[in-house]
Amino acid sequence: MSKEEEVAARISKDQDRGWAWVVLVATVIVQGLTLGFPSCTGVFFKDLQHDFQASNSQTSWFPSIMTAVLHAGGPLCSILVERFGCRTTVMLGGLLSGVGMVASAFSKSISHLYITAGFITGLGSCFSFQAGVTVLGYYFIRRRALANALASTGVSIGLTLWPLFSQYMLDEMGWRNTFLIFGGVLLNCCVCGAVMRPVVPVQLPAPSSKPYPEQPPEGAYLSNGNTVHHEKELPRPRCAACIQTLQKYLAFDVFCKNKGYQIYTIGVSWMVMGFVLPLIYLVPYAIFNGVPERKAALLISIIGFINIFMRPMAGLLSGLNVFTGRRIYLFSLAVLLNGLSNLICAISADYTVLVFYCLVYSVSMSVIGALLFQVLMDVVEMDRFSSALGLFTILESVTILIGPPLAGLLVDITGHYSYVFYASTFFMVTSALFMGLSFCTMKANNKLKETHKLLSPEVPSRGKYMEVPTEQGPKRNDPPAVIYITSI
Repeated sequence: MSKEEEVAARISKDQDRGWAWVVLVATVIVQGLTLGFPSCTGVFFKDLQHDFQASNSQTSWFPSIMTAVLHAGGPLCSILVERFGCRTTVMLGGLLSGVGMVASAFSKSISHLYITAGFITGLGSCFSFQAGVTVLGYYFIRRRALANALASTGVSIGLTLWPLFSQYMLDEMGWRNTFLIFGGVLLNCCVCGAVMRPVVPVQLPAPSSKPYPEQPPEGAYLSNGNTVHHEKELPRPRCAACIQTLQKYLAFDVFCKNKGYQIYTIGVSWMVMGFVLPLIYLVPYAIFNGVPERKAALLISIIGFINIFMRPMAGLLSGLNVFTGRRIYLFSLAVLLNGLSNLICAISADYTVLVFYCLVYSVSMSVIGALLFQVLMDVVEMDRFSSALGLFTILESVTILIGPPLAGLLVDITGHYSYVFYASTFFMVTSALFMGLSFCTMKANNKLKETHKLLSPEVPSRGKYMEVPTEQGPKRNDPPAVIYITSI
């Protein structure tokens, strides 16, 4: 018991106080450097087209690959965190991001940019972001909700500052030297990762040997890496091991059985095909219609600045008891308004109209960002949420990858950027209607089944028994839902 007390004292010393706030600041910086970085790619759109003699479709592959890999690398990041810890994973991600941007400064063709700035930098950003947010769960217990809310502001801060900084550097030094400097800036993720020291000592997993008191002391020493259990399970066939790994990180079984998860995953995957288009094409659209470059870059910063305040407010609003069980409808409404707001931008390219569009767009974008993973937690059981999230992000990344190039092809064919915003409206509105109507239909069918069960005289005790966990479960799981959603 004395050893356990020492371990508990060492853990509680850093949690919710002291060094935990330093880790929180580091996480805010990491989120601004990683998630906020793709927002500045539209600033370089015209220069990359001119230097590489590339079409709109070819140039748009660069930001789409970066954003897709940023979302799809989640399962690989989880494996690295389990194997090496959060600190090492964040530093590895910072190194990859920096090396990718430095290498992209020497690109000879647009295809080289796909590999360096697209794949390598996107993968590094994924490692740094997800591992950086994961470590907050170890440093904050009582104040975890506050810590995650503060950490999420890093995305909005990055969304505000990156376009302005990019436009200034582009005007002064050109895009190649700017990418070189970006490589050095992204290396600061390594510095942020260095301060994320492990909270739990290395010997903490040793209590897992408690249920086996008859084990020799050598087994307790080996259990630090869980090697004893894996060695016993080696005779299993490789196919079974692969299936077990897929079920751990990719919830295909949940996708086939859970109707709500199926509808939500398909709807969001269709939605993001249009959701990312304004962030990439807004600056080229404004410049094409005669807006000065610095004013055009300011439009993205306006969206990011409003997100700093609106996203936490949207999270608090969705946590009210009124929206319990109805968050999917609030989410669908935000997606619908976001899609319709793109019509404002498509109708007129006047700078005042574009600023008004950014105000409306950023409000609905804040609600979407605050509810995206919270609704997923409402749909999926908590014990399968991690694997469900892995499949969710991978399917989402596929549509993120193909959306911008298809929009670029549309611009190449028509010669007008306004069609991009019409396409975005189509994807957003159809996905909102699909999710809202599908969940309404599913809820109505569930109510009919419940009424049939109540009216049927067969086995009345089962109905009474099942009502208890279904009512108590969400109440016990609601606090973790609020706590972990902003951690994704």
